[in-house]
Amino acid sequence: MEVRVLSSAPPSLGEVLRSGLLNALGVRHGFNLRAGGASTAAPYASFNLGRAVGDDPAHVDENHRRFARALGFEHGALHEVSQVHGGVALAIERAADPRAFRQREADALVAPTGGVAAGVRIADCAPVLLFDTDSGAAAAIHAGWRGTVAGVVEAACALLLGTGSGRAPALRAAIFPHIRRCCFEVGDDVAAELRAASPDPDVVDRSRARPHVDLAAILVAKLDALGIAREHVDDVAGCTRCEPERFFSYRRGGAQSGRHLCAIVSR
Repeated sequence: MEVRVLSSAPPSLGEVLRSGLLNALGVRHGFNLRAGGASTAAPYASFNLGRAVGDDPAHVDENHRRFARALGFEHGALHEVSQVHGGVALAIERAADPRAFRQREADALVAPTGGVAAGVRIADCAPVLLFDTDSGAAAAIHAGWRGTVAGVVEAACALLLGTGSGRAPALRAAIFPHIRRCCFEVGDDVAAELRAASPDPDVVDRSRARPHVDLAAILVAKLDALGIAREHVDDVAGCTRCEPERFFSYRRGGAQSGRHLCAIVSR
């Protein structure tokens, strides 16, 4: 299902992309687009949510404020982690301090029920949001190619099921914009690792000079293997690399490019 639902929030809150599947369930969530932020200098203009890329801290804080208002949670209440492109998922303790939680290394967060916000930063890697329709618990996953190979999706699903209902069929997932097969050119070694990690054999395109990999297809296949039916997975269209008007991209702009946030709030 490829459904794109833009936030109806006023431009002063920033532009937020939503999943039709999660939206229909009333889940608070979103992925910010480039427009509608407070940052003024290139390459951060205008809705950069990365704190450590060189942008004016006051602008970044205002952007976080707008993102929180657009999703409906308190500014400063978003739980993030220090992302390391690995396979570790962490459960958010109910009394956890979001500022302190950002120091912990992981690539997925599981939010217990009670309106807890969890998010991951994105600049080409694939963000995946999970929601347990039985319990209301949720998860946010940063799934770059290394994390995908390391099993970050599996780790997040296992932790979410342990926190929530324990029933994989109750889970719903949304994959948000990332570098797509059109632009995800890799070496033969990376292509081989991703192919070996994928339940779907047809994820590497070798019709060009160098392999191109369909990361979304790998993630959908992994979710399906975990018991989340394909009709319960929403692949929200968009390529961060080849759509500069809408997205920041590490591969296009380098380490000092802006960052997106993809976040979800538990019920």
